[in-house]
Amino acid sequence: MGVPGPFPSFAGAPDGPVMGREEVDRTLAKLAAEHEAIESSLLALQDHAGRRLLEGAELTGVTKDRWSTTEQAISLLWSYFDAYTEALTRAREVRSRHRWPTQDELAELTELLCGTAITLPSSATLGGSPLLSEELGLDRLVDRMNRWYAEAIDVIVSADAIWSALPARIDMLSAELHRTRSLAHSVGVRPGEHPSGDDLEQITAELTALRAEVVSDPLAFWKPASGSSAPGGGSPDTERYDRAARALEDVRREIEAVLDVRQDAERRLMRLRDVLSRADRTLAEARQARGEVLAKIAASEVPAVSGPPTVLHEQLVAAADYRRRSQWHRLSPLLESLEQRADDELLRARESLTAVTAPLAVRAELRGRLDAYKAKVARHGMAEDPFLVERYDVARRMLWSAPCDLRAAEQAVLRYQRAAAEALVPRQTGPAGQGIEGGTE
Repeated sequence: MGVPGPFPSFAGAPDGPVMGREEVDRTLAKLAAEHEAIESSLLALQDHAGRRLLEGAELTGVTKDRWSTTEQAISLLWSYFDAYTEALTRAREVRSRHRWPTQDELAELTELLCGTAITLPSSATLGGSPLLSEELGLDRLVDRMNRWYAEAIDVIVSADAIWSALPARIDMLSAELHRTRSLAHSVGVRPGEHPSGDDLEQITAELTALRAEVVSDPLAFWKPASGSSAPGGGSPDTERYDRAARALEDVRREIEAVLDVRQDAERRLMRLRDVLSRADRTLAEARQARGEVLAKIAASEVPAVSGPPTVLHEQLVAAADYRRRSQWHRLSPLLESLEQRADDELLRARESLTAVTAPLAVRAELRGRLDAYKAKVARHGMAEDPFLVERYDVARRMLWSAPCDLRAAEQAVLRYQRAAAEALVPRQTGPAGQGIEGGTE
């Protein structure tokens, strides 16, 4: 519930030592309007829902301390308002004696309206005054009431804002937490058995403690607006709530991942079996190719080929067992690990096959190059050239014999290429200096 703004300030003393009749009448009219505004503000403060909640709550911490002071301030506000009312009533009574007030009456009215004729109880607990009572003028009285009112409304509005915002949000998050816990239990995610189960217990304890603290000490969760002096200026501090909400969201995603595992576990297991089977076949092919390379290629460094991934196969058996027992919370992380490692194993097997068969690929490339140049020589009518035939036969014997010396064979192929290029230069057409078709390598 909103309340009117601070009380209007008193206009202050007139310039002269004694007020005139017209000035007195203007001042009284202004004071009457101020009195009405003050009364409306105090009544609104008295009826504020936040004040009623604070009065009925079992408070602790910062809120307990500030509300204790605020209650005293509200009590003194009513005492000061009564004094203000009494001073205004006296002034009206003096003014009503005569239509044209006497000089003594004007002096009395000046003292009532501008002097320090109001005696009030001490406000030592709020203002630190050591006096048992104080004498104030209306202007200082209203200034002090304004200050206490601002402090009181700041406490009430801030606490009310916290109670209006955080408990409801915590309750909604707790409801979501309850649903997540039920879902977690259905897939075997329980405290002591799965990290997410432990996280749910911690979130539950945190939300329970947070709600109790918010209810008993709301002002501990209030962040005043920087640079703002307006009552109630600020916003709720939701850091702990937000942290709990993020933690619950992480757990919820983990549970959804487990549910996904339950729904497509068989498909993923079949894919894993296929990937590991392909890796095994590729490694077997690499081992066979290694033996062939060692037999057919001389003086070549051929890398060793590892055996099948036994550990992965054992873990695949364990994953199938988890699925059979519906232990989804254990199957979920194991499948994720296996899928990555199986893909890596297949890639490693393919790389091993490529590395082992590299010498055979080099030999095949040299054979292809040699035959390409032979075909080119034949197109130019030089297939029977004795020198070229001799160079070709030397290179061919090296490439088609076992074991093949790749370095020597490559040199023989290069010699045949050069001889063919030299023999074909005079027969080429086109601008002078242009190389043979296809060039040399």
